[in-house]
Amino acid sequence: MHRFFLTKPVCSVNLFSHETSLLNYRQNRLMEKYLQSQDGIRIHYEISEAKPTALVFVHGWLGNGDWWKSQRDFFQDKYNVVQVDLPGHGKSGTGRIHWSSAQYAKDIKDVVDQIPSDHVVLIGHSMSGPYTLEASLIIPRVKLVVLVDTLKNMDQLMDIRQAEELLFKSYRKDFNDAVENLLPRFLFAKSTPVAVREQLQREFLQHDAAFAVKSLEPLYAMDIRSMAKLVHVPVRAINSDLTPTNIESIRKYLSDFSFVTISGSGHYPMLEKPDEFNFTLDRILRETLS
Repeated sequence: MHRFFLTKPVCSVNLFSHETSLLNYRQNRLMEKYLQSQDGIRIHYEISEAKPTALVFVHGWLGNGDWWKSQRDFFQDKYNVVQVDLPGHGKSGTGRIHWSSAQYAKDIKDVVDQIPSDHVVLIGHSMSGPYTLEASLIIPRVKLVVLVDTLKNMDQLMDIRQAEELLFKSYRKDFNDAVENLLPRFLFAKSTPVAVREQLQREFLQHDAAFAVKSLEPLYAMDIRSMAKLVHVPVRAINSDLTPTNIESIRKYLSDFSFVTISGSGHYPMLEKPDEFNFTLDRILRETLS
């Protein structure tokens, strides 16, 4: 919020009212939109005022565009901010029959095709990191991809058989138990705020086990290494220190790659440490797009 310094007081100012008005102004600049995907699914997205460069934020598994609220508020004065709800997530429609990484990439492209900005940055969290990379191959306007806590060791990627044994069997057996007891071991740090844990677990449990599996299977079925070698735009990453990042393994497949670590965060740094995440992303954008 801007602060105004006066040489002498001329009136009393209600700071709370000013902050509320500013928040309402920013929210009113957002537009909710829908489009129909190539397989007939209604896709919801929110978009701010048009700017030369668009930041397209794509949530991870069982998430929604609201995960990026803090980033929207921070960046929308300078960039065209777009928050996507992938099919079956958030306010987007359900009913997809055939799930694939290529279809996710087309979903992202369908949204980008509606954006008037000349330059596009794709920001993908978790499972959507690989989908944003694949989407960059079919969207000429993409100038940068930012991965968020994903693909941290590309020599050790889980395949579909391993995912079935380690994850999907547990989801099908008792999805509630998996959300409450299995997933926290992999997703949350000791420092993850309780409110964030509870929010995410509540959102996960809005879905059933069948959707949880079907929506995630494409991540483990795709050939990420071969696809990554085709990416020629810069790729940057903002990672937590929950697990290490093996930069040597990543640079075998992504020729222009670097990363920043946010310490003391779990798998959701944009929710757990939004201020640090925003300043980090802002620095990446200024350094890479200048």
